[in-house]
Amino acid sequence: MMLIAELTQKAMRLGVPFAVHVDLTWRCNERCEHCYLEHDDQGEMGTEELLNLFDQLADAGVFFLTLSGGEPMIRRDFWDLVGRARALQFNVKLKTNAVLIRQAEAERLRSLGVEQIQISVYSHRPEVHDAITKLPGSLERTLRGVRALRAAGIKVAMANVMMRSNLADRKAVAALARELGATYSADPTVTPMITGDRSVLDLRIPGSELAGLFHDNELVGDVESFCAPPPPVGDAELDGLPCSAGHSACYVSPYGDVYPCVQFPLPSGNVRRQRFLDIWRQSPQLLEVRSIRMRDLPVCSTCAHMGICTRCPGLAWTEGSMRGPSSADCEKSFYRTGVPSANMLARGLVTFPSGIAETALAAFAPGAHAGLGLIQIAPLPQTAA
Repeated sequence: MMLIAELTQKAMRLGVPFAVHVDLTWRCNERCEHCYLEHDDQGEMGTEELLNLFDQLADAGVFFLTLSGGEPMIRRDFWDLVGRARALQFNVKLKTNAVLIRQAEAERLRSLGVEQIQISVYSHRPEVHDAITKLPGSLERTLRGVRALRAAGIKVAMANVMMRSNLADRKAVAALARELGATYSADPTVTPMITGDRSVLDLRIPGSELAGLFHDNELVGDVESFCAPPPPVGDAELDGLPCSAGHSACYVSPYGDVYPCVQFPLPSGNVRRQRFLDIWRQSPQLLEVRSIRMRDLPVCSTCAHMGICTRCPGLAWTEGSMRGPSSADCEKSFYRTGVPSANMLARGLVTFPSGIAETALAAFAPGAHAGLGLIQIAPLPQTAA
């Protein structure tokens, strides 16, 4: 993990697209209630277009390639695409609901050298999981896929998006992951739809429930350290980068649109009209993203949480400005430490959940370094091929 972190930092310094996420399709065999995608095919890239894109990504220096969707295994050319990706020596991570995976598919994935797969499991109870996916029998089929993958020796990460409907089941899902030999991560992030529709945000768990998540040592490890008040910082940290989006990572949609990140839907070019490397190096939008340092964020640069906040510039952009705060991340920081964010203070939104004393205000101090981690509480580790 240390080597990967060092390589990521080096890629950011050199401007190399170290990790690229490609959605092969937005079509899906599930209709998850919190999904941010439109599932109708509006002219997704064909086989040759994607194979050519993979060649371009290899030439650009990409190492980690995430293939996702929608459900990527719906594509008839799925195996050809994975085969080319591995032939190009990408470290391939697959995101799938595993509904289509049986023993034969699991063994084929292993033979191709796909060593890690992320699968969403929302509950150990079929009535809850299937209600979220809107596909009857989906939990049974997903867990069948997990078992087949583990039997084939493939690393599996079970990802659990925390929502109102499944919050009570998180410990049971974590126990299920341990039983199956999978890692587990919980994520309270629900994002607006790519169309801009924000109604799905009503599915988010209440802020008052976040304190329980962040004080659960099964999720965060050392609670005392994780929930400690944020430390002050100096100029070096203020000159840090908001995150890796657009610096060493980016996202490509099934229609060839390039974005800084899957959670940062700022159109930055299209690989059907330009070569990927030209977009990466010359896109005005990506150049703007790369120009921003923490000190350039009017509110966040004054916030006590800047060093430990999971602030997502993409979520901030959907709220109006990539230089602004992400209110969801402000809330997470508050319920993690008890210290209100600068954004909350400015908006008069400061309230204290039971067990968090108002004396936490004394810890407020401007400035801190922005972490480069994922929004997930316990993100899936990247491993070299």
